Amino acid sequence: MYLSRFLSLHALWVTVSSVMQHYPSVWGHYDVCKTQIYTEEGKIWDYMACQPEARDMIKYVRVTLDPPDITCGDPPETFCAMGNPYMCNNECDASTQELAHPPELMFDLEGRHPSTFWQSTTWKDYPKPLHVNITLSWNKTIELTDNIVITFESGRPDQMILEKSLDYGRTWQPYQYYATDCLDAFHMDPKSVRDLSQHTVLEIICTEEYSTGYMTNSKIIHFEIKDRFAFFAGPWLHNMASLYGQLDTTKKLRDFFTITDLRIRLLRPATGEIYVDEQHLARYFYAISDIRVYGRCKCNLHATGCKEENKRLLCECEHNTTGPDCGKCKKNYQGRPWSPGSYLPIPKGTANIC
Repeated sequence: MYLSRFLSLHALWVTVSSVMQHYPSVWGHYDVCKTQIYTEEGKIWDYMACQPEARDMIKYVRVTLDPPDITCGDPPETFCAMGNPYMCNNECDASTQELAHPPELMFDLEGRHPSTFWQSTTWKDYPKPLHVNITLSWNKTIELTDNIVITFESGRPDQMILEKSLDYGRTWQPYQYYATDCLDAFHMDPKSVRDLSQHTVLEIICTEEYSTGYMTNSKIIHFEIKDRFAFFAGPWLHNMASLYGQLDTTKKLRDFFTITDLRIRLLRPATGEIYVDEQHLARYFYAISDIRVYGRCKCNLHATGCKEENKRLLCECEHNTTGPDCGKCKKNYQGRPWSPGSYLPIPKGTANIC
């Protein structure tokens, strides 16, 4: 009997030892995961919690406009020049390729001259508001890793709201307000990200920095992701471990940088003055030449890769997890409740394998 019990225990130990050889640290640290970090020498790969590499997310976006007929050119109309709002002999015509400005030109390669851009109809129905919603959808949860950058070829809007969704567009919440006069437009005092701190990093602000109409070299609007990272990682983002630790322990902080959709709400075009010139309404419209969104697939720290399949991004799940975000355990690996991976303890984190 004793020999039989000993042999049974020995067989169990051999089995456990074999498993542990294949997974030397699965119950603790990651051994095969890596991530990009910032150092004085630039970006390098370091071993840390499992997460896919950051990439240009615009490659995978689907865009919708509301109202759907807001793009100029059908019927053709004239509008004023970008640099000189009193030269009003330019034409938008959807039936002519050289004169058309469809939505996909917000996402094509830049660097060409002249720039290609999407353009709305002019404000010909003034004083009725010229409102446009541009919705960017990924059908995937993503984590932002760099500033959102929107480049206007018209003047930057007098009023605009950037919104985010975490549930595929069912509900929305503001990310940031933009206005030439925040108090008048949104009943908010103007602020910049520089006015925030670690304790107020989640505050939704209204900024007047990016609403200067037709001024030269004033085409770009930012939503500053890196400046918010810097409150935890330092001004040059050298201490990413500190940021990762905060993301791991502060749920709302991680959710702040997580989206499934973005919405750009254009509420009032650039006027350049207090009063709208009703004799020259062809001066007023929206035009966007480029939108940049960088991020990574959210995989709950259970994947180092993310692939496109049937026009949808899917995490290449590890740690016996499955689902588009590695959000559940595989069948037959549910001996304990699913849990996301962890950045802690620094530097290699905890896998929380199923």
